[in-house]
Amino acid sequence: MLESEIKAVFRECKALMSGHFLLSSGLHSDAYLEKFRIFEKPVIHSRLITELLNGFQGQSIDTVLGPALGGMIMAAEAARQLGVRAVYAEKEAGKLTLRRGFKLENGERVLIVDDIVTTGGSVLETINISRNAGAEIVGIGILADRSGGKVDFGMEHRALLNLNLPVFKPEECPLCAEGAALTKPGSR
Repeated sequence: MLESEIKAVFRECKALMSGHFLLSSGLHSDAYLEKFRIFEKPVIHSRLITELLNGFQGQSIDTVLGPALGGMIMAAEAARQLGVRAVYAEKEAGKLTLRRGFKLENGERVLIVDDIVTTGGSVLETINISRNAGAEIVGIGILADRSGGKVDFGMEHRALLNLNLPVFKPEECPLCAEGAALTKPGSR
């Protein structure tokens, strides 16, 4: 699929929204990507995961790892398609960690997946979890990168949708200065 087709899917699913939003990073934006509009349509979600995995063909992948919550949903579908194991990182005491008995082994080949990236914080924490376990990261797959490609993980990564959506520190937000009502979508 072309990126323009993927963007059209986001629009058709009403996953690309306009307004005044407080992002999970603490930044403000006039645009928001609501991944759950994609996730609530399993056929579309599955098709997007297939497209994402096409960028990692030829890689030997043992496990797909995703951070809670959207990355967990993506990891489950990606692992199903690859016929491998899925594990999930969840917050505990404010930090992502492997819980519920999940472990990564030394040398295990891991594909990290996540939904929407703004600053890349969750992916970076997930990278650290993998490295601390001695796993080998084969790549990072992202549903949408809203940073315009500014996020650098120091390794191969692929985003299906790359958008340069403006973000503002709260004290510098023009929408706040205009008095626009702030919406706090998401799970945090």
